[in-house]
Amino acid sequence: MTTEAGGAFVAELKRWRDVRGFSQSALANRVGYTPSYVSKVEGGQLMPSAAFARQADDVLRAGGAIVRAYRDLAAAGRADVPHQPAPDEPHAASLLVEHEDTTLYYDGNVYRATQRRKLRNDGPDPVSRYLIRISVDRYPGNPERSNQHYRQHPLTWHEINLRANLDSEPLTWRVQHDRDAFKELWLLFENEDGQYPLYPGESAWLEYTYCVDDTKWGTWFQRAVRLPTRRMSVRLDFPAELKPTVWGLETSMTAAALPFRTAIRRSEEDGRRIYSWSTDDPPLHARFRLEWKFRARHDEENPHAMQTASDRMRSIGIVQEGDAILTKAARPFALPDEAEDARRVVAELLSAAERVSAVHVFGKGMGVAAPQIGIDRAAAIVRSPEGELITLFNPSIVEESPETDEQYEGCLSFFDVRGKVPRPLAISVEHQDIDGTQRITIFERGMARLVAHEVDHLHGLLYRSRMRDGVQPIPVSEYRGTGSSWQYGAGDER
Repeated sequence: MTTEAGGAFVAELKRWRDVRGFSQSALANRVGYTPSYVSKVEGGQLMPSAAFARQADDVLRAGGAIVRAYRDLAAAGRADVPHQPAPDEPHAASLLVEHEDTTLYYDGNVYRATQRRKLRNDGPDPVSRYLIRISVDRYPGNPERSNQHYRQHPLTWHEINLRANLDSEPLTWRVQHDRDAFKELWLLFENEDGQYPLYPGESAWLEYTYCVDDTKWGTWFQRAVRLPTRRMSVRLDFPAELKPTVWGLETSMTAAALPFRTAIRRSEEDGRRIYSWSTDDPPLHARFRLEWKFRARHDEENPHAMQTASDRMRSIGIVQEGDAILTKAARPFALPDEAEDARRVVAELLSAAERVSAVHVFGKGMGVAAPQIGIDRAAAIVRSPEGELITLFNPSIVEESPETDEQYEGCLSFFDVRGKVPRPLAISVEHQDIDGTQRITIFERGMARLVAHEVDHLHGLLYRSRMRDGVQPIPVSEYRGTGSSWQYGAGDER
């Protein structure tokens, strides 16, 4: 093996054996190779096979990390080795997370989260405590419903059944905040037998486990990077009979969001469907959000009825026509003071867009405004047909072109019909960045229509109010433009 790529692969393999607690012999037994084979691979005397890399990745639940290291090794010389800081490299915080590994196990009624972090003390002083947060949201995108739910059914310490240890030594803790849907506490590196501070230069595995009933846990799980972190991995372990499907979004400090940069891997084992994902050197303050739905459970809830398009939108959290929030102007953000609130709203919008895209194909692009997911704030996202994402805070149209056209639009809040709506072919929109910067952006043709539709939502208008007198929407069954792009005349140069 080449020195650099081979060393990276071996380090990756050993790291995951350490994370999962496998000896060389145990790994060999699980992947069907001899212990001698594994020993020679890790000793650098033997080039691993692609099959071994895939099997090791699956057995160790590495989320594709071992497979990626093997591809780098196979490329021999073109490897993009992840940055590995030297032990004495300075960091912004005294604690460095060398590896955060999380498993969420669901038995059909209760979720059990197990979080393991390999902490390294890079500072000059001993570390004797660690802050953790447990936050739940049964109805993401509908804060009023969630707040009411937790007022009636608060999350309790008894049901959480928290357990924590540092290198297998059980820990005590001190509560910092105790709210209906949010717990924050300090894990203290001590117990009745003594104190176990993490001294400068030392590393230790911190592990804690808690449980939450599915009546209080929404179908999402978010990991936030609050300390410098070298590696993050997540595993979701669900009953296969529920037919789960999973997707993920990364949100940064700028409120920009993208699908995960690396794929979520899926495997089946003993009636379980397991999703694993990992990333290297995640940016500080980034948020990685995984969401899922159980298709079998959805089928059981609707065994006889065929859902309409609006029913499907309602079932995934889109507010429907008739709700008062759709007919009033949304509350603007005071930016940058409310930047954190704005980021949270954008995360909910992106999550809603992913749910919507899973049940409908949008050939013309699509958008979602905050009121459509029950949030009374002036934010919307628009996704172009090519996948470009536009985020709008406090938008208003300040100029329109005299040229217009009339095309069919659909609205997620009454998706059973399509209506012909006249719109300007170009608009100038004044809006803000999350840092408060005011800007004006010009949108043309199809993007102008998409953006104008969402800006209307933030001002309490539905497209019905834009249609010509006497013109009515048509049933979606009569609409023939689903999945196709916007159509413009050959003479249009805009």
